[in-house]
Amino acid sequence: MKVSLNWLRDFLDLDKSPSEIADILTSLGLEVEGWETVRPSPVDLDKVFTGKVLECERIPDTDHLSATRVDVGDGSVRSIVCGAPNVAAGQKVLVALPGANVFSKDGQLFQIGERKVKGVPSQGMICAQDELGIGHDHSGIMILPDETPLGISAAAYLRQESDTVIEIGLTPNRADATNHFGVAKDLAAYLRVQENRDIQLRNPQSAIRNPQSAINFGVEVLNAEACPRYTGMVIRGIQVAESPDWLKNRLLAVGQRPINNVVDITNYVRVELGQPLHAFDLAEIKGGKILVKTLPEGTPFKTLDEVERKLFAEDLMICDAESTPMCIGGVFGGFSSGVSEKTTAIFLESAFFNPKWIRRSMLRHNLRTDAAWSFEKGVDPNGCRRALECAAQLIVEIAGGEIASDGVDIYPNPVQPARVACGYARVNALIGENLSKERIKKILAALEIGIDNETDTDFVAVIPTDKPDVTREADVVEEILRIHGLDNVPIPTQIRSSMEIAQRPSPDAVRNLAAEFLAANGFNECMGMSLSNSAYYLGEGAVLPLEREKLVFIHNSANQGLDCLRPTMLFSGLEAAQRNQNRQHPDLRLFEFGKTYQQSPVDNGRQAAAAFTEISRLSILLSGAHAPESWHPSAKKNVDFYTLKAIVQNLLARLGVSGFQETALNARTDEPAGAAFQYAMKYHRGPQEIVTFGAVQSAVLKKMDVKNAVFFADINFDNVLKAVANNKIQFAELNRFPTVRRDLALVLDRSVTFADIRQLANKTAKKLLSSVNLFDVFEDEQKLGAGKKSCAVSFIFEDPEKTLQEKEIDSLMQQLQQAFENNLKATIRKG
Repeated sequence: MKVSLNWLRDFLDLDKSPSEIADILTSLGLEVEGWETVRPSPVDLDKVFTGKVLECERIPDTDHLSATRVDVGDGSVRSIVCGAPNVAAGQKVLVALPGANVFSKDGQLFQIGERKVKGVPSQGMICAQDELGIGHDHSGIMILPDETPLGISAAAYLRQESDTVIEIGLTPNRADATNHFGVAKDLAAYLRVQENRDIQLRNPQSAIRNPQSAINFGVEVLNAEACPRYTGMVIRGIQVAESPDWLKNRLLAVGQRPINNVVDITNYVRVELGQPLHAFDLAEIKGGKILVKTLPEGTPFKTLDEVERKLFAEDLMICDAESTPMCIGGVFGGFSSGVSEKTTAIFLESAFFNPKWIRRSMLRHNLRTDAAWSFEKGVDPNGCRRALECAAQLIVEIAGGEIASDGVDIYPNPVQPARVACGYARVNALIGENLSKERIKKILAALEIGIDNETDTDFVAVIPTDKPDVTREADVVEEILRIHGLDNVPIPTQIRSSMEIAQRPSPDAVRNLAAEFLAANGFNECMGMSLSNSAYYLGEGAVLPLEREKLVFIHNSANQGLDCLRPTMLFSGLEAAQRNQNRQHPDLRLFEFGKTYQQSPVDNGRQAAAAFTEISRLSILLSGAHAPESWHPSAKKNVDFYTLKAIVQNLLARLGVSGFQETALNARTDEPAGAAFQYAMKYHRGPQEIVTFGAVQSAVLKKMDVKNAVFFADINFDNVLKAVANNKIQFAELNRFPTVRRDLALVLDRSVTFADIRQLANKTAKKLLSSVNLFDVFEDEQKLGAGKKSCAVSFIFEDPEKTLQEKEIDSLMQQLQQAFENNLKATIRKG
């Protein structure tokens, strides 16, 4: 949220620098993220002052130059040479002093300096409109009214002062600080308590006169739950035009785009007081009456952005007497009922809408407007009338016209201040410091929080209605602590804590080990959201179809495209791949730690329930080139399934995970994970999945607009932690005896995998067999037969106690051959 320092100074006297104010605001819970100086004009108007021409004489031998002596109210009289034909003694003028930047005749900025003209000293410049950037007239200098005081800066005189705009990271619980007056009240409370200053806030005032001949304008609220209060009035005879510069500059400083004087005033009051307003063209309100109601599901409504939307039955609408919708209450106006250049009369609305209704309508229509943002956080229901009158007064002053109706105010059940029971001992216990009762009461008074039913130990805090989030004793304590200052709470000399037994293995340690391994292999960590789009899984265009009952949906999601918790990490990776490929970064090595969520129905015999599963996962994504671009031919290779397989196997080995089975998956498998992959492999221990990895289906990539092949691994990190927990660290001395290698060429069915060969070999010769490796695969139907392949496998034998003899090795190889022939139907190729 942007806050204007000049705007704050309208309400209280601040003699502090922007840095000091930023520190105070941050200590008050309004964290300042930065600030900047905003200037409405490139001209240094703060170095241009009002002055008086005391003397004026024509310089000899010139046809237009005059020597003047000018007083700008600083105690010295300056000699200035002026070339304007209308300069004369006794005039009040605007004088640019040396160092000021002003415009030249050709529109370029230049800096005023001291110099001599025709031998006459010139210590400034008397300015015309175009030289100050406030007009186009260069026929002569600006002549000010005789009553103009001396020494006022042009910025102040023209109401175009430079401003400091502070950016605040507003938290959801600070509805009272969504506006400048609320921030000013916080600052005033701080100064009253911390600096003992008797500072007074200048409240926004209105002086609305009752109309001499008021019309009776009807309003009927048919849904008091959604609209607890509705106020408004009619203003006739207005002229819609461009806003004055001071109003436009105020709005531009806080990021608001000026539109016209009436709309700008409603935005101005919202930013100042936190109360959104809306102006309807009176000529578009049929029947001279307003109805606040809901309309049937599917009713068409064209909004200000010229989009026709279908209304929901729960949308609160502002309608005319014929129930024609004119505005989604508190969210967005209608196309035909808004203020235009032809508008001469308006109905000005100031209402309090239920935050829940506003939030739901805003999300259903994806309309995150400034008004909806204010109502969603909660506005002061008792501030509607004040905001209405302030806006009406400004409209009368700026756009002309007059108030033509008595103010409508429908408020059947006025909202009363909340009453929160508090105990002095509890306040001090939560703060961690023994504050005196006088200190506590002084802070509460500064915050305009009343005290009722006070005893020696307790009191009832009476909370203003502009603080809707202060409802509990802890909230009151937080308000006290904000003003007292968190930094003022002493740090105890002793800190007591209980010992906790760390989980073994430490999830963080295993996670860091995996991350360091992947980072060392050229991977970058990405962080996706746990929220996902249900459209990925549901409907005809689903990318990866999933039963609706398995998805965990979010109630009142702030984004319709993020309405469920992700059941898989795949789409987080594909979204990252799509963004990177669209930005000419096709070569990707990414990994992400996160969680997936699913639910399944449970019948407990009494009523339907759901069991939720939350699984920690590590995903790995590969796409593009195998290595960075290089002159070497091998660098032009792209990643493939075996690149990912090597990464997965090496990672599991680094974590100490072994002894798992391997199962091949494809898109037609019964395994749920198979649907995402064109072909894949799963490592598991019985039913316990460790990792599934493979090539992502081309149909999935096409729907996600990913152009390159993607290889993805989904590691169940919870199961990895269980596997790591069972590891026992064992030490063995290096073998002093030589190893022996033997090779076999096995002719097998294509369905037999290397994992089958390795598993059978380890089972047959496990005592002396140290490693098995596949180093060649050969397929030729003419030489081997249909459906056959030849696998060249190496076997490494060693004995830690002696050198192996040839007879022992031959015996082991004979056992292996028999095992392969009997169990895998292998044929040994010879020669």
